[in-house]
Amino acid sequence: MKKVFIDGSAGTTGLRIYERLSAREDIQLLTLSEEKRKDVSARKEMLNSADVAFLCLPDDAAREAVAMVENPAVTVIDASTAHRTLPEWAYGFPELSASFEEKILSSKRIAVPGCHASGFIALVYPLIEAGLLDKTTLISCHSITGYSGGGKKMIAEYEAEQRSVLLGAPRQYALSQEHKHLKEMKAVVGLENAPMFSPIVSDFYSGMVVTVPVFASQIKGSAAELKKLYAEKYHGEIVKYVESADENGFLSGAALSGKDGMQITVAGNEERILLLAAYDNLGKGASGAAIECMNLAIGENRTKGLIL
Repeated sequence: MKKVFIDGSAGTTGLRIYERLSAREDIQLLTLSEEKRKDVSARKEMLNSADVAFLCLPDDAAREAVAMVENPAVTVIDASTAHRTLPEWAYGFPELSASFEEKILSSKRIAVPGCHASGFIALVYPLIEAGLLDKTTLISCHSITGYSGGGKKMIAEYEAEQRSVLLGAPRQYALSQEHKHLKEMKAVVGLENAPMFSPIVSDFYSGMVVTVPVFASQIKGSAAELKKLYAEKYHGEIVKYVESADENGFLSGAALSGKDGMQITVAGNEERILLLAAYDNLGKGASGAAIECMNLAIGENRTKGLIL
């Protein structure tokens, strides 16, 4: 039985991980009382007693937690932005390639991808890998997500009895083009320029759809070839290509809410192509991805404990 500690278990990502793992008989969850939850010495003891430590913390706190880990046997899985582009850390998206999976399997330090970044990278990485998209190409990305991605403060705002009327409509943010996921979106796929990124938060709890629109002139291949590429790349239980993800021409941001998988599809026409990734921002976009990485790290079936 593996001992698991979730540092930051009170946040949305930590709570979802706790819910998924609490029903498992192969996991012993190490917990701290409420009064010791922020006690540095108590946290350090737990971090070094665990086989796997999940960090569901702000970036600086995650760095501090990593510095506390002195036991070389502990596998640290960090859900923050802090370590995603560091070469010594494995990037936690094993479906991208055999080398990504192998690094997860052999590493004691694993960074969970960002929610928006997960869809973008799933769509763009295979195109660059196959030589269908040049690394110098200027591309854009649109993403709509549920409000749980904003954490406790945003959840409280959306679920308050008396709330601003503005919350009833979708809200675009990161208008400065300085979103924290841009660094990994550029680095992991190997682009020379960060994408023009337009994230939108909307009035539903969880789920998201990431869209990368491209002109046929930007791609060295047809829409049919892109479909074939994704179908060959993504055919597992967690990430899979589907011929059509919409219902009567509509693709809901909440289509996979509560699930831990991701669906990849291609829409549009031969001139203007839409590359689409649908998943849950708390599933494959956070907690589900973290648990998948843990399963691989401890030698379990990657789907164990996930809802697909």
